[in-house]
Amino acid sequence: MLLALAVLTLTPDAGAPAWRQPQLAMSGTTAVVAFGAANNVYAAVSTDSGATFGKPVKVGSGGVASLGRHRGPRVVMSGNTIAIAAIAGAKGRGQDGELFVWRSTDNGKTWSKPATVNDVPGAAREGLHALAAGPNGMLFATWLDLRKKGMRLAGSISKDGGATWSPNFFIYESPDGHVCECCHPSAAIGPDGALHVMFRNWLGGSRDMWHGVSKDGGKTFKSHVVGEGTWKLNACPMDGGGLAIKADGSVVTSWRRESQIFYTNGAKFEAPGWAGKDSALVLDKAGNPVIAWTEGMKVVAFDGKKHELAAHGGFPSLAASGAAVLAAWEQGTGIALKRIQ
Repeated sequence: MLLALAVLTLTPDAGAPAWRQPQLAMSGTTAVVAFGAANNVYAAVSTDSGATFGKPVKVGSGGVASLGRHRGPRVVMSGNTIAIAAIAGAKGRGQDGELFVWRSTDNGKTWSKPATVNDVPGAAREGLHALAAGPNGMLFATWLDLRKKGMRLAGSISKDGGATWSPNFFIYESPDGHVCECCHPSAAIGPDGALHVMFRNWLGGSRDMWHGVSKDGGKTFKSHVVGEGTWKLNACPMDGGGLAIKADGSVVTSWRRESQIFYTNGAKFEAPGWAGKDSALVLDKAGNPVIAWTEGMKVVAFDGKKHELAAHGGFPSLAASGAAVLAAWEQGTGIALKRIQ
């Protein structure tokens, strides 16, 4: 049930660039919010389940950053390592772009020089990606890739918390020549180590969400459409969704189709849609889905019941541990955060 706790707002200094595209990660009572500001990536850390956050620290800059419409940093926690990924280049989105990963092993106080994930320069220039953490320092990155003609979904694995990355591999290549060009993918690692992705395909004129899974470390992926409906659309919605894996390996998703948010919970079905876009999803400590999205100007959440988090805001993110469920979203020029469980 949603907790009646106050919203915490982090704001830049007067006249400074707006803080945008927040993303959350949690482990125990430690929480991290990563975000972009102009061409820089920042992170702030909480050690009390999101009740308070320290002063944001500059993580790094890779040049001209991809930011906005789900472009921006991604953050995960793996053991004592915080890893943050972002895409940037010398010229900017659509011209060049590398997927960089920075690491911190001192709770966000200092950050490493970035490792480059994509092994063909400029392949990540669309600026949309996802990052997931698994056991024993395993990380999984996926991104929209342009190393060949037509948009593909590519991936890479790290086995040392993001310090080094495997040769890249293709996750999905559409028989129609391209996946949807500007909708962000989602990633997760299952309890059995399986790699999961969700992405918006472009197949037969439909812009539907697809789920892919690899049980052999990324060598092969089996992919299928998510849900039961379809969205015929000759345009890009610029909207992905949320993906989580339960302890029994079942898959939970949320996504937008037309002007509604749908979700599945361990089976191929669609729960009745809510009006909205830009959904995020996590599982609470009981394994139940918590979903956040924007509905008009509002930020709303569902954890068995629908609740309003803010009257004005956008691009919500969620993170969960056994200690709490946190939400973050853009609000004005800053970042709003709220513990919702």
